[in-house]
Amino acid sequence: SHLFLHLFLGAFDRLQDNIHLVTFCVTEMNDRQEKGSHYPYIYGVAANVKTGEIFHATFPDKGPEKDLRSASILTGAQMVNIYDSRKEQLCIGPYFWMPFPHVDFWLEQDDQYILQNLSTSPQAEPPHFISHIRATLLCLKEHPFPDKTLFPSRKPWVYVKNEDGLWERVASEQI
Repeated sequence: SHLFLHLFLGAFDRLQDNIHLVTFCVTEMNDRQEKGSHYPYIYGVAANVKTGEIFHATFPDKGPEKDLRSASILTGAQMVNIYDSRKEQLCIGPYFWMPFPHVDFWLEQDDQYILQNLSTSPQAEPPHFISHIRATLLCLKEHPFPDKTLFPSRKPWVYVKNEDGLWERVASEQI
């Protein structure tokens, strides 16, 4: 969507790293129609920074605290870059939001209702969309005031990759 593209480019522009973007192509070529609905041909791409090769990619590892990060976006926060490439770490939060209105109502709804009302493109969502939205809503229910329950110190949660390539939370004193 145009909104996602604008948010993505804004986050890209705010990076502290000096990146020289050579080519950026946005077209309708990644759009196909079936029975009047639009679907992308490709959901993800990646680039080999050494060779410049661009290829289709999927990203099964969405990083730590995905539901918490999504809860922040669902409550109206802007999309932000959480990865610090210089320190090779993720900084998550601190997040602040007001209680999500009618969260119990949303959690009681069937999958089709959630899909139709909380998706910008219901026909094109991946299979995990509903379970992810439900987990995000549950996070909002369990933490109506995350500044008190999750981030009382007002410091971000910092993650680094361990020797096995898995994200591991580190104490604030270690950063």
